[in-house]
Amino acid sequence: MRILAVSDEVIGALYSPDVRKRLGPIDLLLSCGDLPYSYLEYLVTILKAPHAFFVHGNHDTEEIQHCGRTLRDPGGWVNADRRVLDADGVLVAGLEGSIRYRPGGAYQYTELETFARALRLLPAFLLNHSRYGRYVDIFIAHSPPAGIHDGPDGPHKGFRTLCLIMRWFRPRLLLHGHKHHYGPEPWHSRYLETDIVNVHPFRALELEGDKVTYGRIYRR
Repeated sequence: MRILAVSDEVIGALYSPDVRKRLGPIDLLLSCGDLPYSYLEYLVTILKAPHAFFVHGNHDTEEIQHCGRTLRDPGGWVNADRRVLDADGVLVAGLEGSIRYRPGGAYQYTELETFARALRLLPAFLLNHSRYGRYVDIFIAHSPPAGIHDGPDGPHKGFRTLCLIMRWFRPRLLLHGHKHHYGPEPWHSRYLETDIVNVHPFRALELEGDKVTYGRIYRR
């Protein structure tokens, strides 16, 4: 399965009519938030991916287009927040948002709120385990886990709940955005049985059996 994951920044190399030629066929599109909905709609349309799942980031907001159309979610994408979705046998779940850093902020949650929201996934995880012998394959989030790829400032602190999800349910991959990645900062880490990947601004991955191959990032 060939996957394109995106987050946080519009990249000209993707917002381009020859992106399909550059990337080749994509089986699964994943968005970790903070991207214009029109950008996501462009990607799912031009890449013709059979599956496209997203979670909201803390900067997501409705988008009013020049034609007067209002986008409140990206068309052609399925919201994975507190859901488990099946992409041709690959089980994907997600949690939206960041740590709450100002009152009333959209898609912002306290640690306790995030833990309570994650509990909504428990029945589906248990059902997956009884059916397939595993809980989830790929977990997508906007925020990073606490202590892994997060930042020291309040808005970029990660969620401890995501560490619990990795400890209890052992996804193969946890993909996140929120923390912009530049220069020598780590984008890939390992926690127990899970590869954690900061996908900002995008990351191409390929799943083949137990092997995960990571493509290079090209900016423009």
